Amino acid sequence: MSEVMGRTPARGFFFYCGIAMEKIPMTRRGFDALDAELKQLKTVDRPAIIRDIAEAREHGDLSENAEYHAAREKQGFIEGRIKELEGVLSLADVIDPSKFSGSIKFGATVTLVDEDSGEEKTYQIVGEVEADIENGLLNLRSPLARALIGKEEGDSVDVKTPGGTKSYEVLSIRYL
Repeated sequence: MSEVMGRTPARGFFFYCGIAMEKIPMTRRGFDALDAELKQLKTVDRPAIIRDIAEAREHGDLSENAEYHAAREKQGFIEGRIKELEGVLSLADVIDPSKFSGSIKFGATVTLVDEDSGEEKTYQIVGEVEADIENGLLNLRSPLARALIGKEEGDSVDVKTPGGTKSYEVLSIRYL
């Protein structure tokens, strides 16, 4: 295959150097947050750790220099995270949920009520890399999100969880 990059939207794959790589769906907010983290790492954190390593080297014997080893370890983490973010962002498929309506799909903000306890919860269905259940960002590949896809307001959904089957009713669907 050629060295040219190409896309086949119907399949949802990105081709690079003849290798098919799955695109990573994410919201604009998720993309911007990862991009901001990448810029922080490249412009602030990377130069700071380079300075820390240079300063630690000035202290002499590197084999017993804890500051030097800690700085090198931190540098490895930063460089690894930079590579990871660059890879994710290069495969990002930024989706604007505000253009959707109707049944639940990617980007929907869904309010559910637990049919047993009456507790209400609100989640936005997002891509795997931006998911954060504590902040109401539900991974598209999670059992709950998979069960919700295609449902309408008023529908009930049963989800198998490690603690047993949970039943929810869809109270509202919004696309922001």
